[in-house]
Amino acid sequence: MKFHVNRDVFSDAVSFVVKLLPQRNPQPILAGVLIEATDDGSISLSAFDYEASARTTVDAVVDEPGTILVHGKLLNDIASRLPHAPIEISTEEDGNVAVVCGPARFALASMPVEEYPAIPEVSGQSGLVPGEDFATAIAQVAFAASRDDVTPVLTGVQLEVSENGLSLVATDRYRVALRQIPWDGSEGAQSALVPARTLTEVGKTFSNGGNISVAFSGEGDREIIAFTAGNKTVTSLLINGNFPPVRRLFPEQTGHYAVVNTADLQEAVRRVALVLDRSAPLRFTFTQNEVTMDAAGGDQASASESVDATLTGGDDVTLGLNPQYLLDALGAVKSEFARITFTSSDNANKLSPILVTAQTSVDDAGNDNFKYLLQPNLLLR
Repeated sequence: MKFHVNRDVFSDAVSFVVKLLPQRNPQPILAGVLIEATDDGSISLSAFDYEASARTTVDAVVDEPGTILVHGKLLNDIASRLPHAPIEISTEEDGNVAVVCGPARFALASMPVEEYPAIPEVSGQSGLVPGEDFATAIAQVAFAASRDDVTPVLTGVQLEVSENGLSLVATDRYRVALRQIPWDGSEGAQSALVPARTLTEVGKTFSNGGNISVAFSGEGDREIIAFTAGNKTVTSLLINGNFPPVRRLFPEQTGHYAVVNTADLQEAVRRVALVLDRSAPLRFTFTQNEVTMDAAGGDQASASESVDATLTGGDDVTLGLNPQYLLDALGAVKSEFARITFTSSDNANKLSPILVTAQTSVDDAGNDNFKYLLQPNLLLR
């Protein structure tokens, strides 16, 4: 095999496919990047670890078609540091792979192509979502997924296609994040539970890629989802299991709420939380004209700060919240003001969650395509 390719194009392609490779892989063969050069004047680069795959195709001058497998992380490090000149890649008689760029020359060990697993092919129901909206939605939701592998279904983001669009939902039991975006494609309900880590990389990769094609494929234990934009495709094996029915937790009645400037509350929470012990809740007291935060640390340090707020539809409220969880919500709401709604519960012995949504101004609610539900913490007297 032998081909010539633009340095920047090749570096971008290698960087894309290796992003989804795990830092430590129990099977050395899966650390490789598969490069296929064809007679049609293009090369494809692929990476696969049985759970996720990435594939892209770029133009090249192909002198001799063929297929090679080389260590992905090493190839990425080399490609990103090569001088700005055309790259020539070829196989040598000793089986090594030569990478030549200007005065730089590298010899890389070739890995056995025949041992590399087949890259998943996708065919099934598909639709289009706006790339920028999809990337924003992922950023607004994925952080709420659990990082504890003990309950795998909670480590994913549930994608649900309905007649109203595509919604993304994630929860770690203590909070729920939901975002809905437009969907242009196949009709009928469809759902997929995608690992949050993979979906986060998809959002970063395709944020400026125009429309993204989303396709559902496979069956049983090998159900997969594919995301394609331009010449790049990412597939992910879906998580098996039943995602909890968290949508029913969102309240319909939202008459008791406070409106606060998002940035002002973020900064105040960050300051006051500095004295808190790890995982301790922050005390919030919402009154007619302000919200006050109080914190006391184990080393006798304490802090207090108030921010302007407008309380509507009910009495003053005092509750404890995980400060980082609230900051996550305020960072995701994407509006100048945030509405914090105090919900009601049929269980008198259980604290009711708060609902965080966008607010255009003090008086005007924003759109409701993003919702964040957070369970309060018990406060010690």
